[in-house]
Amino acid sequence: MFNHLYNFKVSKVQKIDIFIIMNLKKHKEHAIAFYRTSYLVQPELAIEKYVDKEYIQHNPEVANGKLGFIDYFNRMQEEYPYKSIEFVRCIAEENLVALHTHQT
Repeated sequence: MFNHLYNFKVSKVQKIDIFIIMNLKKHKEHAIAFYRTSYLVQPELAIEKYVDKEYIQHNPEVANGKLGFIDYFNRMQEEYPYKSIEFVRCIAEENLVALHTHQT
C-alpha cells in the first residue's frame, strides 16, 4: 500500500514510521475540527462527532463532562457573538494533541 502511494520501496520500519505520521496528522486534523466546531457555535455537534463515552475537562473554569463543555461554549457564544479563532500551531505526540490558538 505505501509502496504504491509513495512510489518507492520502504522498509518495515519506514512503513511503521509512515503509519505513525499519518495517524498523528489525522489526530491533529480531528483536534482542530473539534475545537473549531465547538468554538464556532456547534458544541453539540463537536461532542457528537468527536467525543466517545466521556469528556474530561482540564480547564478548572469549565464543568467536567459533555454537558459542561456544551454549556461553556454556548455561554461563550452568547457573551462573545463576534468571536474568531486562529490556529497558530498544532503539536501531536502519541495520543496527545495540543493546540495553540489566538482567540478574539
